[in-house]
Amino acid sequence: MDWKRFSFIFLIIIILFSVVVLIGQVKSSPIVIITSMLATTIAVATPLTLGALAGVFSERAGIVNIGIEGMMLSSAFFGWLGAIYMFHVFEYSIGISITMGVVFAILAGMAMGLLLAVLSITYKVDQIIGGTVINILAVGLTGFLNRQMFFGRGSVFEGNVPNSPGVLPTIHIPLTEIFSPLCNSADCILVVTSINKVFDQKPVAIAAILLVFVSHYILFNTRWGLRTRAVGEHPKAADTVGINVIKMRYANVIIGGAFAGLAGAYFTIESVPSFEPLLTNGRGFISLAAMIFGNWTPIGAWTAALVFGASQALNINIQIFRDVIPPQLAFLQQSYIVGLIPYILTMVILTGIIGRTTPPAADGIPYEK
Repeated sequence: MDWKRFSFIFLIIIILFSVVVLIGQVKSSPIVIITSMLATTIAVATPLTLGALAGVFSERAGIVNIGIEGMMLSSAFFGWLGAIYMFHVFEYSIGISITMGVVFAILAGMAMGLLLAVLSITYKVDQIIGGTVINILAVGLTGFLNRQMFFGRGSVFEGNVPNSPGVLPTIHIPLTEIFSPLCNSADCILVVTSINKVFDQKPVAIAAILLVFVSHYILFNTRWGLRTRAVGEHPKAADTVGINVIKMRYANVIIGGAFAGLAGAYFTIESVPSFEPLLTNGRGFISLAAMIFGNWTPIGAWTAALVFGASQALNINIQIFRDVIPPQLAFLQQSYIVGLIPYILTMVILTGIIGRTTPPAADGIPYEK
């Protein structure tokens, strides 16, 4: 990423954080507000980060992936369904049921990735159309199964949606317990406690951050990454030196599906233990914008995802301070007003106003051996 993009990211995040601080400073101290925004940003940026990684792996191998939205949606449903079945039908413990739900979500994402690979690589279907097929299929399939399995007559649960076994627990890092004894004032304890909340995240959120750096290392420091980039830039040259282009493209699209599957698990197994049709609400397309803005690199995509995450965190945190919003800013009390910000940012970024990006040279081009 160039300095213009980093500057834009830094500026937008500062603006979004400043809005909440200025509005909420009457009610709470700035450090509490900032750490609340930061913690929320990291959490809500999780599916965007994983979705962007799904796109990076697919498109670095030369396969355009606009089916991230469908992969997320199907994974959210099947992960939630798997957790319910493990808990209510097979009577596994809560922990095992939730863990198996994550596994089912990842497998569902990989299955959708495989379908995209078959359409795009084997049958050489236009890759934009292939991704659209994935999105439409996910909407129809999850909506149909949700009605038939839970709300239809004679359904497995007799028309009653059973309670989910729950969500993944927060991983607590005891910074407060470690550093509070070293503090000599209430302000110091407040700072430590507030910072600790930033680090208290759930497993998928923590995994997403770790996967960013693991993915960056794999793509730019390993033989697999070199071969992936080769088949995405010049597949004929890669084939000439003995790299199996078809195999590499299949593998990377399926890996991308696994990332999208983990993103889907965030919605129904880590965030809210329920499923609604169209639950992902365009997050897959925002992930695609983050990937493009990040110039098809894992770290760049992650920083872009944090911008979108901050804009969503603004919507969440501003509701906390809605009772102190001054009259001239009363429009901010309407959640759908600030809820538009992530989508407006998506349009701004995709117009290229921040600068041109350079996709892999063979991205979207079917390979003829």
